[in-house]
Amino acid sequence: MNVETLRLLLRRLAWSLGVVFAVTTATFFLNRAIPSDPARMVAGPQARPADVARIREQLGLDRPLSVQYAIFLSRLVHAGPSSFDARKDGAHATCGHLGPLHLDLGRSYQQRRPVVAILKERLPYTAVLALAATALSVLLGVGSGLVAALRRNSWIDALTVGAALVGISAPTFILGVTLQFVLAYQLGILPLNGAGDGLVDEARHLVLPTLTLGIFGAAFYTRMARAELVELLQQDFIRTARAKGLPPWRVVLVHALRNALVPIVTVIGLDLGGLLGGAVITEQIFSWPGVGMLAVRAMRDRDGPVIIGTVLVGAVAIVAANAVVDFAYALLDPRIRHH
Repeated sequence: MNVETLRLLLRRLAWSLGVVFAVTTATFFLNRAIPSDPARMVAGPQARPADVARIREQLGLDRPLSVQYAIFLSRLVHAGPSSFDARKDGAHATCGHLGPLHLDLGRSYQQRRPVVAILKERLPYTAVLALAATALSVLLGVGSGLVAALRRNSWIDALTVGAALVGISAPTFILGVTLQFVLAYQLGILPLNGAGDGLVDEARHLVLPTLTLGIFGAAFYTRMARAELVELLQQDFIRTARAKGLPPWRVVLVHALRNALVPIVTVIGLDLGGLLGGAVITEQIFSWPGVGMLAVRAMRDRDGPVIIGTVLVGAVAIVAANAVVDFAYALLDPRIRHH
């Protein structure tokens, strides 16, 4: 690794940490600015004022906002004992462990559990759904876009473009409810909602939310892939490759499709990052216990620590996805490595 590459990586890391810090800070102050009383929500509507005041003091909500923010930052990422020693130390009981560093998002107001532990339970569900939906979107979208470009101005092209337009126009909740009604309620071949129990049952429960997000995303990739390939297939380097006698599949897949994937990778990275942050509507429709569903409940319950935790997950996912996109660029187009 040369000095220029190292400098680029450090600059990228600093930019990423700055974005996550800015988003987390904005979420903290916006959460405090909402006109409601978390202590009252924890205590219940029938609680006495003295009990509410006591809970407010326990949560640290009676302190000045600047003091609350300073405490939040000091506990967010800090050095601490090992995970074994931390279990015996009440000051680190709510921490997640990243080697010598600790991540502490506090304790949920409603669930009375460490936010880090709650996120660790929810993240695998969101990650599986995000990866499955992205894979389906890319395979279905790029594949249909490729077919449409190769059959340009034919009935296959018109049908593909029309189906993609319908997919883009239909909101995800309409698509999800339709799939739920047909495949789960009418035909009974798939579970209606939930996450299931056991590997096979969980896989069956994963199908409907994956189809909902995958079909919706595939519509965008179809139109993008078709537009890119139609233009690339008319370029001089494609004519040269054909003139050299290369097999048609190699011309299309290696020369045309590889170049078409460069702009598509940008959208893939943004989509994957957004889905890793939580597919809010789809998780709600199918009662999928991921980060998106957790975020909705946290906002409804005014559970500040959980709200900040879910936003932090989304920010880190998007920043990480963009970093992966940068490296993918270099693999797809070697010219980018020198810029």
